[in-house]
Amino acid sequence: MKLLITGGAGFLGSLLARTLLARGTLAGSRIERLVLTDLAPPPAELVADPRVEGRTGALLPQCAALAAERWDGVFHLASAVSAECEADFELGLRSNLDTTRALLDGLRAAGNVPRLVFASSAAVFGGDPPALPVPRLVRDDTLPLPQTSYGTQKLVLEQLLADYTRKGFIDGRAVRLLTVSVRPGRPNGAASGFLSGIIREPLAGQVSVCPVAPETEVALASPARTVAALIAVYEATREAYGGRTALNLPALSVKVADMLAALERVAGPEVRALVRVEPEPRIERIVGTWPARFEAQRAAVLGLQPDPDFEGIVRQYVHEHPQALKVPLRG
Repeated sequence: MKLLITGGAGFLGSLLARTLLARGTLAGSRIERLVLTDLAPPPAELVADPRVEGRTGALLPQCAALAAERWDGVFHLASAVSAECEADFELGLRSNLDTTRALLDGLRAAGNVPRLVFASSAAVFGGDPPALPVPRLVRDDTLPLPQTSYGTQKLVLEQLLADYTRKGFIDGRAVRLLTVSVRPGRPNGAASGFLSGIIREPLAGQVSVCPVAPETEVALASPARTVAALIAVYEATREAYGGRTALNLPALSVKVADMLAALERVAGPEVRALVRVEPEPRIERIVGTWPARFEAQRAAVLGLQPDPDFEGIVRQYVHEHPQALKVPLRG
Protein backbone atom coordinates (compact mmCIF):
# COMPACT_ATOMS: atom_id res chain seq x y z
CA MET A 1 0.00 0.00 0.00
CA LYS A 2 1.28 3.46 -1.00
CA LEU A 3 0.10 6.42 1.07
CA LEU A 4 0.59 10.16 0.72
CA ILE A 5 0.21 12.66 3.56
CA THR A 6 0.26 16.31 2.53
CA GLY A 7 1.27 18.54 5.40
CA GLY A 8 3.12 15.49 6.66
CA ALA A 9 5.85 17.39 8.51
CA GLY A 10 3.38 19.36 10.59
CA PHE A 11 2.27 18.32 14.03
CA LEU A 12 -0.90 16.54 12.98
CA GLY A 13 0.62 15.04 9.83
CA SER A 14 3.64 13.65 11.64
CA LEU A 15 1.46 12.27 14.45
CA LEU A 16 -0.73 10.57 11.85
CA ALA A 17 2.37 9.15 10.17
CA ARG A 18 3.73 7.77 13.45
CA THR A 19 0.38 6.21 14.25
CA LEU A 20 0.10 4.56 10.82
CA LEU A 21 3.66 3.25 10.94
CA ALA A 22 3.10 1.77 14.41
CA ARG A 23 -0.06 0.05 13.16
CA GLY A 24 1.65 -1.22 10.03
CA THR A 25 -1.64 -1.63 8.16
CA LEU A 26 -4.55 0.51 7.00
CA ALA A 27 -7.92 -0.84 5.92
CA GLY A 28 -6.50 -4.35 6.00
CA SER A 29 -3.51 -3.63 3.73
CA ARG A 30 0.14 -3.50 4.74
CA ILE A 31 1.73 -0.05 4.52
CA GLU A 32 4.78 -0.38 2.28
CA ARG A 33 5.44 3.24 1.37
CA LEU A 34 4.53 6.52 3.06
CA VAL A 35 5.41 9.85 1.45
CA LEU A 36 5.21 13.05 3.52
CA THR A 37 5.08 16.39 1.71
CA ASP A 38 5.44 19.77 3.40
CA LEU A 39 7.22 23.11 3.23
CA ALA A 40 9.64 21.82 5.87
CA PRO A 41 11.32 18.41 6.05
CA PRO A 42 9.64 15.76 8.20
CA PRO A 43 11.08 14.80 11.61
CA ALA A 44 14.30 12.82 11.37
CA GLU A 45 12.93 9.76 13.18
CA LEU A 46 10.19 9.43 10.58
CA VAL A 47 12.44 9.48 7.53
CA ALA A 48 14.73 7.02 9.30
CA ASP A 49 12.00 4.43 8.75
CA PRO A 50 12.69 2.69 5.40
CA ARG A 51 9.01 2.96 4.50
CA VAL A 52 9.06 6.77 4.68
CA GLU A 53 10.14 9.40 2.18
CA GLY A 54 9.98 13.17 2.62
CA ARG A 55 9.27 15.68 -0.17
CA THR A 56 10.05 19.29 0.75
CA GLY A 57 8.68 22.39 -0.95
CA ALA A 58 5.44 24.06 -1.98
CA LEU A 59 2.78 21.49 -2.80
CA LEU A 60 1.16 23.26 -5.78
CA PRO A 61 4.02 22.74 -8.27
CA GLN A 62 4.41 19.12 -7.13
CA CYS A 63 0.77 18.08 -7.53
CA ALA A 64 0.84 16.70 -11.08
CA ALA A 65 3.99 14.64 -10.56
CA LEU A 66 2.89 13.44 -7.16
CA ALA A 67 -0.54 12.33 -8.32
CA ALA A 68 0.95 10.45 -11.28
CA GLU A 69 2.53 8.03 -8.79
CA ARG A 70 -0.92 6.43 -8.37
CA TRP A 71 -1.50 6.34 -4.62
CA ASP A 72 -3.73 3.87 -2.86
CA GLY A 73 -4.62 6.48 -0.26
CA VAL A 74 -4.11 10.18 0.43
CA PHE A 75 -4.53 12.20 3.61
CA HIS A 76 -4.73 15.82 2.48
CA LEU A 77 -3.89 17.92 5.54
CA ALA A 78 -1.84 20.73 3.94
CA SER A 79 -3.51 24.11 4.31
CA ALA A 80 -2.99 27.75 5.09
CA VAL A 81 -4.64 28.33 8.46
CA SER A 82 -7.43 30.63 9.59
CA ALA A 83 -5.69 33.84 10.64
CA GLU A 84 -3.28 33.60 7.68
CA CYS A 85 -6.22 33.40 5.26
CA GLU A 86 -7.85 36.46 6.81
CA ALA A 87 -4.63 38.45 6.66
CA ASP A 88 -3.60 37.34 3.15
CA PHE A 89 -6.52 36.52 0.86
CA GLU A 90 -4.30 35.48 -2.08
CA LEU A 91 -2.34 33.10 0.15
CA GLY A 92 -5.55 31.32 1.14
CA LEU A 93 -6.73 31.00 -2.45
CA ARG A 94 -3.37 29.67 -3.62
CA SER A 95 -2.59 27.35 -0.71
CA ASN A 96 -6.08 26.00 -0.20
CA LEU A 97 -8.22 26.27 -3.35
CA ASP A 98 -5.60 26.20 -6.12
CA THR A 99 -3.44 23.50 -4.55
CA THR A 100 -6.31 21.18 -3.70
CA ARG A 101 -7.85 21.57 -7.15
CA ALA A 102 -4.46 20.71 -8.71
CA LEU A 103 -4.11 17.66 -6.47
CA LEU A 104 -7.61 16.42 -7.28
CA ASP A 105 -7.07 16.92 -11.00
CA GLY A 106 -3.80 15.01 -10.82
CA LEU A 107 -5.46 12.12 -9.02
CA ARG A 108 -8.26 12.17 -11.58
CA ALA A 109 -5.74 11.98 -14.43
CA ALA A 110 -3.92 9.06 -12.76
CA GLY A 111 -7.15 7.10 -13.12
CA ASN A 112 -6.84 4.61 -10.27
CA VAL A 113 -9.56 6.14 -7.99
CA PRO A 114 -7.58 6.47 -4.73
CA ARG A 115 -9.23 7.01 -1.37
CA LEU A 116 -8.67 10.55 -0.12
CA VAL A 117 -9.40 11.96 3.34
CA PHE A 118 -9.59 15.75 3.30
CA ALA A 119 -9.07 17.77 6.47
CA SER A 120 -11.88 20.32 6.39
CA SER A 121 -12.81 22.40 9.41
CA ALA A 122 -15.65 23.27 11.76
CA ALA A 123 -14.94 26.83 10.58
CA VAL A 124 -17.41 26.12 7.75
CA PHE A 125 -20.06 26.87 10.36
CA GLY A 126 -20.89 30.34 11.55
CA GLY A 127 -23.81 32.69 11.53
CA ASP A 128 -25.17 35.49 9.42
CA PRO A 129 -26.79 37.78 11.97
CA PRO A 130 -29.40 38.85 12.49
CA ALA A 131 -31.29 36.51 10.16
CA LEU A 132 -29.24 33.36 10.85
CA PRO A 133 -27.18 33.68 14.04
CA VAL A 134 -24.47 31.22 15.07
CA PRO A 135 -26.30 27.98 15.91
CA ARG A 136 -26.33 26.95 19.55
CA LEU A 137 -25.92 23.31 18.51
CA VAL A 138 -24.48 22.04 15.24
CA ARG A 139 -26.04 18.82 13.96
CA ASP A 140 -25.15 16.71 10.96
CA ASP A 141 -27.74 18.56 8.87
CA THR A 142 -26.86 22.10 10.03
CA LEU A 143 -26.36 24.53 7.15
CA PRO A 144 -22.72 25.68 6.83
CA LEU A 145 -22.44 29.48 6.84
CA PRO A 146 -18.73 30.34 7.01
CA GLN A 147 -17.83 33.86 8.11
CA THR A 148 -14.10 33.70 7.35
CA SER A 149 -12.09 33.20 4.17
CA TYR A 150 -10.62 30.03 5.62
CA GLY A 151 -14.04 28.55 6.38
CA THR A 152 -15.32 29.54 2.95
CA GLN A 153 -12.37 27.88 1.22
CA LYS A 154 -12.87 24.68 3.20
CA LEU A 155 -16.57 24.57 2.30
CA VAL A 156 -15.84 25.09 -1.40
CA LEU A 157 -13.36 22.21 -1.29
CA GLU A 158 -15.82 19.94 0.51
CA GLN A 159 -18.23 20.39 -2.37
CA LEU A 160 -15.53 19.89 -4.99
CA LEU A 161 -14.40 16.69 -3.27
CA ALA A 162 -17.98 15.43 -3.17
CA ASP A 163 -18.43 16.07 -6.89
CA TYR A 164 -15.17 14.34 -7.84
CA THR A 165 -16.39 11.42 -5.75
CA ARG A 166 -19.81 11.44 -7.39
CA LYS A 167 -18.14 11.33 -10.80
CA GLY A 168 -16.02 8.34 -9.76
CA PHE A 169 -12.65 10.11 -10.03
CA ILE A 170 -11.71 9.50 -6.38
CA ASP A 171 -13.19 8.01 -3.21
CA GLY A 172 -13.27 11.21 -1.17
CA ARG A 173 -14.17 11.74 2.47
CA ALA A 174 -14.11 15.17 4.13
CA VAL A 175 -13.71 15.45 7.90
CA ARG A 176 -14.49 18.73 9.67
CA LEU A 177 -11.70 18.94 12.21
CA LEU A 178 -12.15 20.83 15.44
CA THR A 179 -9.55 22.93 17.20
CA VAL A 180 -6.83 20.49 18.26
CA SER A 181 -5.51 21.11 21.75
CA VAL A 182 -2.94 20.77 23.16
CA ARG A 183 -0.53 21.08 20.22
CA PRO A 184 3.18 20.85 21.09
CA GLY A 185 5.93 22.96 19.56
CA ARG A 186 5.86 26.49 18.28
CA PRO A 187 2.70 28.60 17.82
CA ASN A 188 1.21 28.63 14.31
CA GLY A 189 -0.85 31.25 12.49
CA ALA A 190 -4.23 29.80 13.36
CA ALA A 191 -6.73 32.01 15.16
CA SER A 192 -7.31 29.06 17.48
CA GLY A 193 -3.62 28.73 18.32
CA PHE A 194 -4.04 30.35 21.73
CA LEU A 195 -6.16 27.35 22.82
CA SER A 196 -2.92 25.38 22.90
CA GLY A 197 -0.70 28.27 23.90
CA ILE A 198 -2.52 29.00 27.16
CA ILE A 199 -1.63 25.47 28.29
CA ARG A 200 1.66 24.75 26.51
CA GLU A 201 3.50 27.97 27.34
CA PRO A 202 2.67 28.06 31.08
CA LEU A 203 3.76 24.42 31.40
CA ALA A 204 7.06 25.53 29.88
CA GLY A 205 7.30 28.33 32.45
CA GLN A 206 6.41 31.05 29.96
CA VAL A 207 3.78 33.79 29.96
CA SER A 208 0.89 33.28 27.54
CA VAL A 209 -1.70 35.81 26.39
CA CYS A 210 -5.33 34.73 26.02
CA PRO A 211 -6.98 36.97 23.38
CA VAL A 212 -10.60 36.14 24.26
CA ALA A 213 -12.77 36.48 27.35
CA PRO A 214 -12.63 33.57 29.83
CA GLU A 215 -16.35 32.85 29.38
CA THR A 216 -15.79 32.09 25.67
CA GLU A 217 -16.92 28.54 24.90
CA VAL A 218 -15.08 26.50 22.28
CA ALA A 219 -15.21 23.04 20.72
CA LEU A 220 -12.03 20.97 21.06
CA ALA A 221 -10.54 17.58 20.36
CA SER A 222 -7.27 16.10 21.57
CA PRO A 223 -4.54 15.16 19.07
CA ALA A 224 -5.10 11.45 19.72
CA ARG A 225 -8.86 11.63 19.08
CA THR A 226 -8.29 13.69 15.93
CA VAL A 227 -5.85 11.21 14.41
CA ALA A 228 -8.10 8.30 15.38
CA ALA A 229 -10.96 10.03 13.55
CA LEU A 230 -8.91 10.50 10.36
CA ILE A 231 -8.03 6.82 10.34
CA ALA A 232 -11.57 5.69 11.14
CA VAL A 233 -12.96 7.77 8.28
CA TYR A 234 -10.41 6.30 5.89
CA GLU A 235 -11.25 2.75 6.92
CA ALA A 236 -15.03 3.21 6.93
CA THR A 237 -17.18 1.73 4.22
CA ARG A 238 -19.01 4.23 2.06
CA GLU A 239 -22.26 3.10 3.70
CA ALA A 240 -20.90 3.63 7.22
CA TYR A 241 -19.46 7.02 6.27
CA GLY A 242 -22.95 8.01 5.22
CA GLY A 243 -22.85 9.57 1.77
CA ARG A 244 -20.62 12.30 0.34
CA THR A 245 -21.33 15.16 2.77
CA ALA A 246 -18.48 16.17 5.07
CA LEU A 247 -18.46 14.51 8.48
CA ASN A 248 -18.69 16.53 11.72
CA LEU A 249 -16.53 15.24 14.56
CA PRO A 250 -17.70 14.90 18.17
CA ALA A 251 -16.54 17.84 20.27
CA LEU A 252 -15.59 18.51 23.85
CA SER A 253 -17.35 21.82 24.58
CA VAL A 254 -15.48 23.81 27.21
CA LYS A 255 -15.10 27.41 28.36
CA VAL A 256 -11.67 29.00 28.35
CA ALA A 257 -12.06 29.57 32.10
CA ASP A 258 -12.54 25.82 32.59
CA MET A 259 -9.43 25.11 30.52
CA LEU A 260 -7.44 27.37 32.82
CA ALA A 261 -8.97 25.69 35.86
CA ALA A 262 -7.81 22.33 34.51
CA LEU A 263 -4.31 23.75 34.04
CA GLU A 264 -4.35 24.89 37.67
CA ARG A 265 -5.42 21.44 38.90
CA VAL A 266 -2.52 19.86 37.01
CA ALA A 267 0.22 22.44 37.67
CA GLY A 268 -0.95 24.79 40.42
CA PRO A 269 -2.02 28.45 40.74
CA GLU A 270 1.46 29.84 40.00
CA VAL A 271 1.41 28.26 36.56
CA ARG A 272 -2.18 29.37 35.96
CA ALA A 273 -1.08 32.91 36.80
CA LEU A 274 1.25 32.90 33.78
CA VAL A 275 -1.82 33.32 31.54
CA ARG A 276 -2.87 36.95 30.97
CA VAL A 277 -6.27 37.72 29.49
CA GLU A 278 -5.88 40.54 26.96
CA PRO A 279 -8.83 40.52 24.52
CA GLU A 280 -7.87 41.04 20.86
CA PRO A 281 -10.88 42.11 18.75
CA ARG A 282 -9.59 40.47 15.55
CA ILE A 283 -9.28 37.05 17.17
CA GLU A 284 -12.51 37.50 19.13
CA ARG A 285 -14.38 38.21 15.88
CA ILE A 286 -13.07 35.03 14.24
CA VAL A 287 -13.58 32.75 17.23
CA GLY A 288 -17.00 34.29 17.84
CA THR A 289 -18.24 32.90 14.51
CA TRP A 290 -17.43 29.31 15.52
CA PRO A 291 -20.12 27.20 17.18
CA ALA A 292 -19.08 25.46 20.37
CA ARG A 293 -21.52 22.56 20.61
CA PHE A 294 -21.87 19.63 18.23
CA GLU A 295 -24.15 16.63 17.97
CA ALA A 296 -22.27 14.22 15.69
CA GLN A 297 -24.47 11.18 15.12
CA ARG A 298 -22.75 10.11 11.91
CA ALA A 299 -19.40 10.09 13.70
CA ALA A 300 -20.89 7.97 16.48
CA VAL A 301 -21.76 5.30 13.89
CA LEU A 302 -18.01 5.01 13.27
CA GLY A 303 -17.37 4.62 17.02
CA LEU A 304 -16.01 8.16 17.44
CA GLN A 305 -16.61 9.88 20.78
CA PRO A 306 -15.50 13.24 22.23
CA ASP A 307 -12.77 13.57 24.83
CA PRO A 308 -14.42 13.19 28.25
CA ASP A 309 -12.84 16.28 29.88
CA PHE A 310 -10.12 18.86 29.34
CA GLU A 311 -8.02 17.89 32.35
CA GLY A 312 -7.48 14.53 30.68
CA ILE A 313 -6.24 16.33 27.55
CA VAL A 314 -3.76 18.36 29.62
CA ARG A 315 -2.49 15.20 31.31
CA GLN A 316 -2.20 13.52 27.89
CA TYR A 317 0.04 16.39 26.77
CA VAL A 318 2.13 16.16 29.95
CA HIS A 319 2.58 12.41 29.51
CA GLU A 320 3.53 12.60 25.82
CA HIS A 321 5.79 15.67 25.96
CA PRO A 322 7.73 15.58 29.24
CA GLN A 323 10.68 17.36 27.62
CA ALA A 324 8.50 20.45 27.12
CA LEU A 325 7.71 20.84 30.84
CA LYS A 326 9.65 23.35 32.91
CA VAL A 327 7.44 23.54 35.98
CA PRO A 328 6.67 21.06 38.80
CA LEU A 329 3.31 19.33 38.57
CA ARG A 330 0.80 18.36 41.18
CA GLY A 331 0.19 14.68 41.85
